[in-house]
Amino acid sequence: MKFLLTLILWTLLLMLCWPVAFLILIAWPILWLLSIPFRLVGIAVNAVLALVKSLLFLPARILGHSHPQT
Repeated sequence: MKFLLTLILWTLLLMLCWPVAFLILIAWPILWLLSIPFRLVGIAVNAVLALVKSLLFLPARILGHSHPQT
């Protein structure tokens, strides 16, 4: 569904302003490649924060405290 909507919007842009549509077609893969390091940094930061959270809650888990289910 998302692909179909993207294709329809790009076709509409192609009919209205074809140079911008072709620029987007060429620039999109380059921007995607440039975003990969930022995604990796985001994954690493998320992992570090999960580790810190686990370390902070470790004493409570050892003592048998369970958090209430919401």
